[in-house]
Amino acid sequence: MLVIYNPTAGRRRVGRLWAVLDVLVAHGVRLEVVETQRAGHASALAREAAQGGTGLVVAAGGDGTIGEVAAGLQDGLATRLGIIPLGTANVLAHELGLPADAAGLAAVLVSGHTMPLWPGLVRSAAGSRLFVQMLGIGFDAHVVHRVSRPVKRALGRGAYVVQTLRELPRYRFPPMRLLIDGEPVSAGSAIVAKGTLYGGPYLLAPQAAPDAPGFSVVLFEQAGIAAALIAGAALPLNRLGQVPGASHRRASEIAVPGGAALPAQADGDPAGCTPLRVTDAPHPIAVQVGRARSAAARAAA
Repeated sequence: MLVIYNPTAGRRRVGRLWAVLDVLVAHGVRLEVVETQRAGHASALAREAAQGGTGLVVAAGGDGTIGEVAAGLQDGLATRLGIIPLGTANVLAHELGLPADAAGLAAVLVSGHTMPLWPGLVRSAAGSRLFVQMLGIGFDAHVVHRVSRPVKRALGRGAYVVQTLRELPRYRFPPMRLLIDGEPVSAGSAIVAKGTLYGGPYLLAPQAAPDAPGFSVVLFEQAGIAAALIAGAALPLNRLGQVPGASHRRASEIAVPGGAALPAQADGDPAGCTPLRVTDAPHPIAVQVGRARSAAARAAA
């Protein structure tokens, strides 16, 4: 077992990491821990491990770290993905129903239960990037681009609230034009979802299926300060996907062509600007879960 640890994402939660590792070692699990040194390092480490025949690579960090590790595993389909959630929101961990305690996480990592996780792939002038939970385009991405790492480490999810209030009077809320499976659509902002949740344990896209190809695209017709405040208030009530002007579509491919350069964020990390194109990653990945169950079964529960 290789554990790829992002010390930037996990600095506030390093105790959880060592607690999980202590449980694994106490039960005779042989493991190696490697810290990432730079952006993209997790992908390189995962790719090398998969090519060397490692059976399980564990991403210890936030959703962005998980996405990097998943990208490295695209060439090693026999290698499973494990998760020790150490990030700010840990949306995928909530999506998969992973336990929060060290013993529970360790049990998941040594269990034989997996489910397929089918990431998305976004291509822009900044390059290609996998995402495991969602891609945001518009104001939420603008906030992600502007929030500072020190504030994020200090305040956790509260850093996004603070930055949102700072950016509301600055952002111009330009209109957006998208192509959803070739059909032109206009919106104020958009979220391309692989999973049902957003920003933590909050429901956004009930019809999303992280274990299948395709996306749930949530379009927000309204734009501006009032619409952003309404969305912010709806989030903790699990009603973000139901705010006035919100609509949901299933799609296989999403493109945002040229025009005004709109910011994008993938799994809570900056992901360049438009123009961009979103498709499925080439392959699904087997991810360790507490017990074998599909996304549809989890939604029904």
